Amino acid sequence: MKIEIWSDVMCPFCYIGKNNFEKALAQLPFKNEVEVEWKSFQLDPSLDPKETKTTFDYFREKKGFPEAQAQQMISQVQQMGAGAGIDFHFEKALITNTFSAHKILHLAKKHNKSTEMEEALFIAHFIDGKNIGDSETLISLAESLGIDQEEARRVLNSDIFDAEIGKDIEEARTNGISGVPFFILNGKYAVSGAQPAELFANALQQTYDETVAPLKMQTDNGASCDEDGCESN
Repeated sequence: MKIEIWSDVMCPFCYIGKNNFEKALAQLPFKNEVEVEWKSFQLDPSLDPKETKTTFDYFREKKGFPEAQAQQMISQVQQMGAGAGIDFHFEKALITNTFSAHKILHLAKKHNKSTEMEEALFIAHFIDGKNIGDSETLISLAESLGIDQEEARRVLNSDIFDAEIGKDIEEARTNGISGVPFFILNGKYAVSGAQPAELFANALQQTYDETVAPLKMQTDNGASCDEDGCESN
């Protein structure tokens, strides 16, 4: 069963959604039959990749929120994060263009480590206060997952994976996705936002029951032949 997840590293609800989704999946008996594919989405591609802003400055400049309103919103997200096991440090988070981070995510996907890289980027951004637009930071994260630093450097200094990122973003538009996180469950159902683990568990179970279990039953119950002959069940 395939789960496609559109996400952006600077989105706190994407981190919360990831944790709740993984908590739900871990409880299900078919968890080892699930393939997760992370897809790129940029909440604000207009940001300058050479600049960083604090969370408060970004809310004030981009959204027009006064500091008191921004602080209230951030406190609410911190409470949600705590419920998902995340200790957000928004006072350290650096807002910047995430395109380079998505390049590293696609490199990690090539090495079958996209989920690990997604987690590493979230920690770097929301907890450690690192600049996830900085090449050396991204190369260090890649190296921490066993990805060759020279390969990571080549990716960041070229247009490798640019087309793949663009394809993910265009696919999001085609599917009417305007916000993240956004989950498509085996091409049949969609879950939008940082939903509770219980909702994810119910949605995953329903999707499995409707799209995977019937196929398994047909495979298990059908007549077949093997090297010893043929028989019907």
